[in-house]
Amino acid sequence: ALAEADLVLSIVPPAVAVTVAAGLAPVLSAARRPGAYIDCNAVSPATVREIAALIAGTCWRFADAGIIGLPPTEAEGTVFYAAGEAAAHFAQVAHPALEVRVLDGPVGAASALKMAYAGMTKGVTAICAAMILAAERAGAAETLRAELARSRPELLAMARLQMPRAFPRAYRWVAEMREIASFGGEDAATAAIFEGIAQRYDRIAADVAGPNAETRALLAFLGA
Repeated sequence: ALAEADLVLSIVPPAVAVTVAAGLAPVLSAARRPGAYIDCNAVSPATVREIAALIAGTCWRFADAGIIGLPPTEAEGTVFYAAGEAAAHFAQVAHPALEVRVLDGPVGAASALKMAYAGMTKGVTAICAAMILAAERAGAAETLRAELARSRPELLAMARLQMPRAFPRAYRWVAEMREIASFGGEDAATAAIFEGIAQRYDRIAADVAGPNAETRALLAFLGA
């Protein structure tokens, strides 16, 4: 079925994006006619260029895409930003319910946008979780919640919306945060920040799969 497809979208956990492309390359090479492979994974520009090199050997066209937003079944406003040779083709043949915006840039441009956006949004969620738990351990959680409600209600509202959504996805975000650390490149401080955030999500994922102690505490703080 893949070999007969006009368009293949790869949307998998970031840690296996390269492995999936390598595994599919022989299948795509055997296709009677080449299609377009769109890598939609939350990976760094360097990683997506590695994937592009794997697909280049199949004669399929390639684009990288960054998904901004939740799955369309959960929310409206989900956008695919795409760059590369096959980006315009992707925009033409994608499902009407999926908005595709073509970037004027090479392969890696869409992934760069995704890394920056995810680093900001998911990074803030992780920092909020870390500080809530630290306040809980220090006995300051009630006062922190009251002060957030008084002086930063928008931050509290964001945490109430985003944090419960983060828990079941945390296992995916560990590798994504490490891709963002790589995206930081020469900035050692940025790499260190996002390596720490990767560890924070790894801990959340372990808690979700195990005792649910920290996730319970966070939900209690948020009143969720």
